[in-house]
Amino acid sequence: MAQCVVALGNVQVRYGAATVLDVPSFDVFDSEIVAVIGANGSGKSTLLRVLGLLQQPTCGKVYFRSEMAKPANCFALRRRTASVLQAPLLLDSTVYANAALGLKLRGVDREQIEARLQPWLERLGIAHLAARPARTLSGGEARRTSLARALVLEPELLLLDEPFSALDAPSREALLVDLQHVLPQSQAAVVIVTHDLYEAAALADRIGVLSQGKLLQIGPIEEVLTSPVSKEVAVFVAVQNRMSAERRSPRSRRRR
Repeated sequence: MAQCVVALGNVQVRYGAATVLDVPSFDVFDSEIVAVIGANGSGKSTLLRVLGLLQQPTCGKVYFRSEMAKPANCFALRRRTASVLQAPLLLDSTVYANAALGLKLRGVDREQIEARLQPWLERLGIAHLAARPARTLSGGEARRTSLARALVLEPELLLLDEPFSALDAPSREALLVDLQHVLPQSQAAVVIVTHDLYEAAALADRIGVLSQGKLLQIGPIEEVLTSPVSKEVAVFVAVQNRMSAERRSPRSRRRR
C-alpha cells in the first residue's frame, strides 16, 4: 500500500489581512504525480513553497512521511525534497557543473557524481551538452538542466513550478513527452503546478483546481472533467479545454 509522502492539514498563508492560501487537506503518495492547475495569482507557487518546506504557513501543519515539520527538523526534511523553479537558476558554468551542484554541496565524491548524474543527463537528452556553458543554452535546454540537478538528488518529493512556461511549442511538446517517461523513472512523488490543463492531464495521476488560494476539487482527471463539484470548476475546466484545443495545431497532434 502506497504511503503518504507529504500532507497538509488546515494550512493557511496570510499576508496581513489577505489570505493567499487556504487548504484544509492535501496529500501526495509514493510515486504519485499530482498536478494543481490554476490561473496566475491563484496561490500555486505558494502551495509549492509550503510543500517543499521553503515557507512556513501562517497556521496549520505540514507532515512529511507522518513527521510534523518543525523548525528543529525542517532542514533535514527539506533535504529529502527537490524543487525546480519556474525560471531556471543556473550558475555561469557548464551544464555538467550546474546539474552536479546539489550533489557537490552534499559532499558526494566525484566518481559517485559521475555515476549518478550521467544517466539523468542521458534520459533528459542533454548528455551531449555537458561541457557547454549554461549561458548558451536555449530555454528548453536550461529547463532540462534544472530538472537533472533536481532528479539526481533522488528526492522523495519533487516539486515543479510551471515546468513548460516560456518555452516555444516544439520545446514544450518535446519536454512533455520526455517527462512522461522520466518522472515515473524517478520513483519520487511529484507535484506540478501549471495553468495548463493539457499539460496536467498528460502527466498526472490526479489533478487539483486551485482558485484564489482554495483547492476547489482534486481527483482523477476524468472525474474532474466530467463531474466538477462547482460551477467555478466547470467554467475553468471548460475554458482550459478550449484553450488547449486552440493551442494544439494539426501538426502537433500528428506528432503525438
